[in-house]
Amino acid sequence: MKKNFEFVLITGALILSLISTGALAETGYAVHYSDVFQGRKTANNEIFDQSKLTAAHKKIKFGTRVKVTNLENNRSVIVTINDRMATRNRNIIDLSKSAAKELDFIKAGRARVSLEILD
Repeated sequence: MKKNFEFVLITGALILSLISTGALAETGYAVHYSDVFQGRKTANNEIFDQSKLTAAHKKIKFGTRVKVTNLENNRSVIVTINDRMATRNRNIIDLSKSAAKELDFIKAGRARVSLEILD
């Protein structure tokens, strides 16, 4: 019983350290916002601006900086989470057009990406 408790304790500490260093990543698909959202309020009451490096996520806290890497070309961009997306959405992140340009998937419309929480 004591060994099980020690294992759980050590495993929990390891997971927490990985989360705090951004070592745990989420992988899935990213899309970019339509121009129709330009100038509208985001979920945290900012005015959405396609020229800024921002994004929407289902759960990541507002203000968190996230490194998004396009797994098809290895290009990366750092965005700030300032909006929410529907929990049933199959994509893992919605990016501003500026961020999508940095990742070079505007024409494709969608890209397979990994997310790494920075802070």
